[in-house]
Amino acid sequence: MTHPAAGARDTILVTGGAGFIGSNMARAFAEDGRRVVIADWLEDGPKWRNIADIALDDVIRPEAITSFVERESGRLAGIVHMGAVSATTERDGDKIVARNVRPTLDLWDQCARKGLPFIYASSAATYGNGTRGFADDESPAALGQLAPLNAYGWSKLMADRRFIADVRAGRPRPPQWAGLRFFNVYGPGEAHKGDMRSVIHKIYPTAAKGEAVTLFKSHHPGYTDGGQLRDFIYVKDCVNVAIWLIENPHISGVFNVGTGAARSFADLARAVFSAAGQPERITYIDMPEALQGAYQYFTQADVSKLRAAGYAKPFTSLEDGISDYVTRHLRGANAA
Repeated sequence: MTHPAAGARDTILVTGGAGFIGSNMARAFAEDGRRVVIADWLEDGPKWRNIADIALDDVIRPEAITSFVERESGRLAGIVHMGAVSATTERDGDKIVARNVRPTLDLWDQCARKGLPFIYASSAATYGNGTRGFADDESPAALGQLAPLNAYGWSKLMADRRFIADVRAGRPRPPQWAGLRFFNVYGPGEAHKGDMRSVIHKIYPTAAKGEAVTLFKSHHPGYTDGGQLRDFIYVKDCVNVAIWLIENPHISGVFNVGTGAARSFADLARAVFSAAGQPERITYIDMPEALQGAYQYFTQADVSKLRAAGYAKPFTSLEDGISDYVTRHLRGANAA
């Protein structure tokens, strides 16, 4: 990275910066010499540990974002908006609008007025059950065919459609904008997410003791037990995409952020056992009935648009990502 000169636009505002993906973004920008301001609620719990090692310029509450950007826009190199209710199980639609939709639209409008790059978290949840594929097509026809399975996915698609409509209609827009459709992200900083954390984080303590881990049986004739497929992407790859975008301000659009390779949950479990130095022991249990009708058996990012835009870094393989995650972050004292 070419570091900005003193007094230049050298600051990145990361919303949701104490969360899973946001804290990894904040750390990487700080390590690359940027001044980093985080906007988040730390609340009563261990979430602050996600940012304890980061050299931060400031921490603000989300309620203060608008006034902060108005006051400090002259030093901002961009806004990386990761803040949201990320639980796919959240059923309170008003909460989704208040925490996901409204802040995202407000930041878009503010970045357009202030001339600030705007990178925001979209999601593969916009693709619903995947019957329409996983191509990050920005045409109104393609966007109109997507059918998210939950309110979280709807909130992300709603923002994508609004922003693309603004761009196509020639309405005010940020000088650079990018919606990142993250697939199944795993890695350090997810411990606070409870049931929304990755399967890797959930099964590691059991696998490390050499005990059997449980996965869901398949209730689809085309997939074996444990053969359900996901595009698992290491959070460090997500960070690399965001940094690349900030370094290439001429690139805008909605982009899938996945590896482009679907892997099975059985592959994932085997990689966890291997990284833990234990023999593989996997058992299977019935999937809850409520989940069976809304379960995705296959996700795989089409990353051709991201590659065509110029992103050339290889994505971390599932085995290498899990090995790094286990050995550097989960093993020993860090497992807690």
